[in-house]
Amino acid sequence: MSVVMIGLDPHKSSVSIEARDTVTERLLATGRFEMSTPGYRQLRAVAKQWKDRVWAIEGTSGTGRPLAQRLLADGETVLDVPAKLAARSRVFDTGQGRKTDAHDAHAIVMVALRDQGLRQVREDDALLMLRLLIDRRDELGKARVQGLSRLHRHFLHLIPGGAPTKKSVQQYRRLLATVRPRDPVGKARRRMAAEQVRELVRLDAQLTAMKTELKAAVLATGSRLMDLHGIGPVNAARILADVGDVARFPDRNHFASWTGTAPIDASSGQHIRHRLSRAGNRRVNHALHMAAVVHLRHDTDGRAYFRRKTAAGKTGTEAMRCLKRRLSDAVYRQLVTDATARQEEDVAAGRVGHPGASLTSSAADLPPDIGTSDQPQPEPADPTVDPPETGDQTPAAGSTAAVPRRRARGVTVQRPTGRTTLTPTNTDAESRLEHTRT
Repeated sequence: MSVVMIGLDPHKSSVSIEARDTVTERLLATGRFEMSTPGYRQLRAVAKQWKDRVWAIEGTSGTGRPLAQRLLADGETVLDVPAKLAARSRVFDTGQGRKTDAHDAHAIVMVALRDQGLRQVREDDALLMLRLLIDRRDELGKARVQGLSRLHRHFLHLIPGGAPTKKSVQQYRRLLATVRPRDPVGKARRRMAAEQVRELVRLDAQLTAMKTELKAAVLATGSRLMDLHGIGPVNAARILADVGDVARFPDRNHFASWTGTAPIDASSGQHIRHRLSRAGNRRVNHALHMAAVVHLRHDTDGRAYFRRKTAAGKTGTEAMRCLKRRLSDAVYRQLVTDATARQEEDVAAGRVGHPGASLTSSAADLPPDIGTSDQPQPEPADPTVDPPETGDQTPAAGSTAAVPRRRARGVTVQRPTGRTTLTPTNTDAESRLEHTRT
């Protein structure tokens, strides 16, 4: 029996599915289930009718993460479908690109059937622990900032002109000890300020303990990311938690695009210019920005690179963007090095390694004279599917493997009689459409 591909479009309250045969792409089932324990049981009961099945979920790092973790805990095989691929599949489908849960599930399952390079989701307890710790640390940091804002609001009424900013909590405590209001409103305000100071002291103690725990968690993963200048336990934990499997990035350019450090080409005619990219993962982008600030505060290769860029006519902001891109390349190289070392250790110990880790890195190192970061746009990824051989492309009877295909560069639109899906072809063959009746 052939394998069944089940595409899932997850939401907070529901999940829509579409199941198709991997050989004939015949529609087997569709449905909508609640994101609850009874709904999950119904979903598993429907899927049990197919012994060999694979689940394709959109957004396993976001909304689909709880559902993916449940399936992994039950021993299921789960693939991660990027949202961009699903969106492109929906655009080329019939229905004028309508976006409904059923259409999204159809786009997801079609991407899973056609794309042979999707990443398989795997359980990593160390990575999950790291995500929990860094998320908690961010919550404590936000609570501390909010507490300082409330304390400054009280000081504006207790002290003429308010309290100076950028002081430690102990300095604010000593300053509050000098305030002796006599009116009832002032006394109540001072009492609330004192409570806020005690809460800030507690938050500082929690943040200190959390930093120690994060450092131990990062070292437990075997990562040497903290060896890079400017990256401490907090930033290293954030990068590792959000990146996950570095093998999903083909090269340093794709990684820079994901971190938002690759400028966007905005050239027109003879005017060659690039503008700031506000896309990508902003939390990792912030971590790289803080690392760049640390480089500028010390006598490092990064500061020398920054000065060379400013001497070449770039503004301080432009030079900072170049430095962040260089740091992005250095981080990518270290992540690939760590993944390669873990893979070699697993092979030596006879364990199953983490697949997909490249043994080489195309990232530029940090000194700035190695490689270049002046090419801001990601290069096209190398083909991962060999072109089909000439002759009969019909698969042999009983074969469970789909015919390797490529994405079409052009589409000849014909009037369909049923649901129309785009069939990838190679660059030399004529683009065609395959009609699938649902």
